[in-house]
Amino acid sequence: MKPDLFKAPDYYHINDLLTEEHKLIQNTAREWVKREVSPIIEDYAQKAKFPKQIISGLAEIGAFGAHIPVKYGGSGLDQISYGLIMQEIERGDSGIRSTASVQSSLVMYPIFAYGNEAQRKKYLPKLATGEWIGSFGLTEPNHGSNPGGMETNFKDKGDYYLLNGAKMWISNAPFCDVAVVWAKNEEGGIHGLLVERGMKGFSTPETHNKWSLRASATGELIFDNVRIPKENLLPNKSGLSAPLGCLDSARYGIAWGAIGAAMDCYDTALKYAKERLQFGKPIAQFQLQQKKLAEMITEITKAQLLAWRLGTLKNEDKATSAQISMAKRNNVEMAIKIAREARQILGGMGISGEYSIMRHMMNLESVVTYEGTHDIHLLITGLDITGLNAFK
Repeated sequence: MKPDLFKAPDYYHINDLLTEEHKLIQNTAREWVKREVSPIIEDYAQKAKFPKQIISGLAEIGAFGAHIPVKYGGSGLDQISYGLIMQEIERGDSGIRSTASVQSSLVMYPIFAYGNEAQRKKYLPKLATGEWIGSFGLTEPNHGSNPGGMETNFKDKGDYYLLNGAKMWISNAPFCDVAVVWAKNEEGGIHGLLVERGMKGFSTPETHNKWSLRASATGELIFDNVRIPKENLLPNKSGLSAPLGCLDSARYGIAWGAIGAAMDCYDTALKYAKERLQFGKPIAQFQLQQKKLAEMITEITKAQLLAWRLGTLKNEDKATSAQISMAKRNNVEMAIKIAREARQILGGMGISGEYSIMRHMMNLESVVTYEGTHDIHLLITGLDITGLNAFK
């Protein structure tokens, strides 16, 4: 087992923009990834299993509910701290970051923002410690980029709601304890419901044969006449803007996380290029390899500045959905291009599990599509700058 010798690139001294608390949080997450994730992740990805034993560690480094107030079990951190944690975790593996960002942004956030005090007190402390794991049910078999067309529905039966339908491509689904599920009522209004494991008619079959996010547990949420207590409806926000608000938080975390994957690929390629000898000299001395590496560090630096500025806007409550979409789209595209170039630098060794690059590349093929596809985010930016809606 090779030691994790990762050295984070910081070409523009962006760390100087961070507070001492930010640096401590980042270093804590980085050292945890080196100690707990790097030694095991290749094996778990090969076996297509999620390493459940790391859940408590994710909680300890603040990955669950980083920006949720301390009174509910969260860490009470700012948005840049949350981003840095996501960056370090995704440096280890996108699938592990998916577990953390779903828990924080798609489960804890809507319960905190849209739930009542009783719901916050019941669910958030357990989710913050990892005692409970959550999932987020929006995407359906027939509705991905058009979530407003969802078919999952619930009917008011007097003492309870009756929920029917199905969600797919759901991270954490196979072992989730609670799912935040978006469904339409009889009038077509969209609401969030808290569905707990053990409710009759609720099942979570696992999705197998994935070539991407293999160390993440993915599955379906199936509802067959599930009785939902009325107190499990999130009361403080309804309509499509409610789940989209959750996605803003998750997409923000992805914009940071993708930088971590890109950093790992760049660092691996740089080290390899300096050590690999061909024609009597290190391949890093050849012009074409220097071109690849120079372009990588340039794009990583641009993405770091984009994420940092977005984080400051988030802290000031000024970041728009369109700005978040731009960062998610740009930074994931950047990361996947770097992964592909890094793989070429390593040649045949680039596809080996001895190195992380091919795993990152496969993972990023999912990240570029989920939480809004690459093209959808492009159209969100297009709408924002032209005022003309390409979705209608």
